[in-house]
Amino acid sequence: MDNNNNLVRFLLTFFLGFIGSIIINHTSLKPDGFRSRSLAYFFLSMITFGIYGLVASICNLVFDSSKPRNIGYIKE
Repeated sequence: MDNNNNLVRFLLTFFLGFIGSIIINHTSLKPDGFRSRSLAYFFLSMITFGIYGLVASICNLVFDSSKPRNIGYIKE
């Protein structure tokens, strides 16, 4: 199930970016104990011309809740 959630989180953030990150934070797609860094998706994507958003989206595919840090997410 977690792999399916990783794929859905990837698709949401890849295609919707900032909006997808907000959707993740307010649905069951939010990983337990983490929250998506929505403002980081917005500002860093603008500053890096979308590169941060692309990297963070790809990192959703390999999100591992056993790690204390994941790109695009912060521990609650």
